[in-house]
Amino acid sequence: MGRQANVIGVSMVKFAKPGRNEPYEIMASKAIRGALSDAGIDLTDVNQAYASYVYGDSTCGQTALYQVGMTGIPIINVNNNCSSGSTALYMARQAVESGAADCVLAFGFEEMKPGALGDNWTDRTSPFQWLYNSFEELNPELPDGPVALKVFGAAGLEYLKKYNANLDIFGKVAVKSRKHAVNNPYSLFTQELQLDEVMNAPVIYPGLTRYMACPPTCGAAAVIVCSDQFAKKHNIHQAVKIVAQSMTTDMPNSISDNLHLVGSNMSARAAQEVFEKSGVEPTDIDVVELHDCFTPNEVITYEALGLCGEGEATKLINDGDNTYGGQYVINPSGGLMSKGHPLGATGLAQCTELVWHLRGDAGNRQVEGAKLALQHNLGLGGACVVTLYEKG
Repeated sequence: MGRQANVIGVSMVKFAKPGRNEPYEIMASKAIRGALSDAGIDLTDVNQAYASYVYGDSTCGQTALYQVGMTGIPIINVNNNCSSGSTALYMARQAVESGAADCVLAFGFEEMKPGALGDNWTDRTSPFQWLYNSFEELNPELPDGPVALKVFGAAGLEYLKKYNANLDIFGKVAVKSRKHAVNNPYSLFTQELQLDEVMNAPVIYPGLTRYMACPPTCGAAAVIVCSDQFAKKHNIHQAVKIVAQSMTTDMPNSISDNLHLVGSNMSARAAQEVFEKSGVEPTDIDVVELHDCFTPNEVITYEALGLCGEGEATKLINDGDNTYGGQYVINPSGGLMSKGHPLGATGLAQCTELVWHLRGDAGNRQVEGAKLALQHNLGLGGACVVTLYEKG
């Protein structure tokens, strides 16, 4: 590792349902201006920019940033599925640590359509073809459906069978997340749910009800990363350190079972690398934002990140160790389940939430005394980014 990378500015817009959003370039420009203001710097201080999105033509990042200003800096467009935002952050952190830049902007946005995610380019090989093939080999008895719905649904069923767990753990996670979202003014959904509501909601796939899946959402978020030298020069005192970060992709065993198919092995390897680099233990973590696109994935990820032992997620949930007053506060924002999941913005919105907690700026949902924060952002196809932050 070279120089220290720090987060000095964060911002996001309130996420919205498709059709109720502003154009992507307007949402993104608002988030960018917010992050610059939060950092107390100008766009002319930024050396590079990384723009993350999934649904859009090439150079949408330029169009969005040009709404704020044209400064001639490199602008790199990033598409890594649902982990696009954290991929942009990963590249910004690398640029600062390597000395290639002193101050870098990572911003993400998405305009999504209603309904489940599917293939958009049907005239060529799908990037999910290997997932389709593996799913069919592993689950000949399960019905077809949109790729994310069926692979996360199958993973949830496999988890229940493997550890003799009850389906209600997925419902309890949904209830917890929505309870957290009540205190988040940036969350799409802010009304509490009861367990029977979640469990008795319409079934969208075997093992999944409607309240166990995140909604398609539109939105934007932005983060500014800089070196210690830049922070000192600009008299910035609210920097949050990026202590360690890792990105992983699939290995041959990703096709071996349903849990690996949705990235549990990627998540475990990324988390292990982060903890080894930092010397931090999972039990040292105060607050976590993890990728809960479906509540089964939140449960699976508890174990992949080492927040509990294998097969121990039920105990963690029932003991309340995933919420305020417990071992960790997981997804205080309400997570993707409640806040929403605009793919290109998600990872940067997670970063924004954690930075607010480490600064003590999270309002009614503040995790008191938070010093260490862990972020997990997953994209099928695949990539996983895990990031560890420390209060400055």
